[in-house]
Order: sequence, then structure tokens, then C-alpha cells
Amino acid sequence: MRVTMLKVLALTAVIAVVAPACATRGFVRTETAVVDAKVDSLAGTVEETQERTLQNGERIGEVDQRAMAAGQAAQMSQAAADGAAMAAEAVEGRVDAIEAMAGRLIFEVTLSEDQGNFQSGRADLPDAARARIDQLIGQLRADARNEFIEIEGHTDSTGGANRNMALGMQRAEAVKRYLYEQHNVPLHKMNTFSYGEDRPAAPNNTAQGRSQNRRVVIRVRT
Repeated sequence: MRVTMLKVLALTAVIAVVAPACATRGFVRTETAVVDAKVDSLAGTVEETQERTLQNGERIGEVDQRAMAAGQAAQMSQAAADGAAMAAEAVEGRVDAIEAMAGRLIFEVTLSEDQGNFQSGRADLPDAARARIDQLIGQLRADARNEFIEIEGHTDSTGGANRNMALGMQRAEAVKRYLYEQHNVPLHKMNTFSYGEDRPAAPNNTAQGRSQNRRVVIRVRT
């Protein structure tokens, strides 16, 4: 009986010692699980935040690239506009220079077949054309200006283009020679050139139109 009581007391002591230990380990396991859950949750939140940050960074990069491209396009457009403006100014300057060199037009006389009697394929200066030139010189002498004379030769479309270009020049040279020989106009004050058939005054599909295109144009400038 005494032995039995001792065994009971010993068992009770063991339970008293072991029970708190078991309770402590259970508590630790519970708390650890709670902490692990919080850590996992926090880790997930951090990953989501990092992912959003990465996406935002990519969007910002795209916006920056678009803004840079837009800025470059604007610069190119401005450069093109500036270039066009400079080109226009250059053209205007050349036109002004040409006009200044050409001088002011004071007389213009056209010697076509009905006035100058230029025959098809011929460069001879007819009497009617000579009379019209004499009249022009009379006007110039009366006005007494420092003039420069431009003489253009033209043809109809009959024949080849090269032949017509040469024929137009021959007609212009015939007028120049007459002015020099008969009216003592200095050669350095006259300039001749040919347009051949390139600048018709009328359609070449009729006889009347072709007669108007066989002509010499004399322009007097100061």
C-alpha cells in the first residue's frame, strides 16, 4: 500500500513537470505558425509592390521615349521650316539680283510674220521688219536713255527641235547685225538668245498660229 502511494506520487510529479513543458512547446508552435503566416503575407505584399513598381517603371520609360521622340520630331520640323524659309529668302534674293541686272523694261517689239514677214525656215530680215526696227530706234534716240537690248528668236514647230533652236538664233542675230550696222548700236549693249519652238505665242496646229510663232522679240531695258 505504501509502495503504491509512492508510485502515485511519483507519477503525479512527473505529470506536473511534463505538462507545462508540453504546453510551452504547443504555445511556441502556435506562435511560430502565426509569425510564419504574417511573414508569408508580408513577403507576398512586398512581391506585389515590387511588381507594380517594375510595371510603373516600364510605363514611365515608354512615356519618356514617346516624349523624346516627339521632341526630336518637333526639332526636325522646326529645322525643315527654317531651311524652307532660308531657301525662300535665297530665291527672293536671286530674283531681286536678276531684276536689278536686267533693269526696267521700257520698250518691247514683236516682229512676227504679220509684222516682220519672217518666212518658214528662213532667217532673212525682211523689209517690214527693218522698218519696224527703224521706228524703234527713233523712239530710243528721242528718249536718250542708257539702254540694253535683248533679242529673242522664236520659230514654229515645223522641223526638228535642234534645227528650230538654231533657226531662232539666226533670226535674233539678223536683228542684232542690222542694229549694229545700220544704227551703230554697240555690240556690248545687245544680247541674243533662242527659244526655238519652246515658247509658242499661238497653237502650231494652224497656219495662222505658226505664222505668229515665227517671230523675233526685242526688249529694251534701262
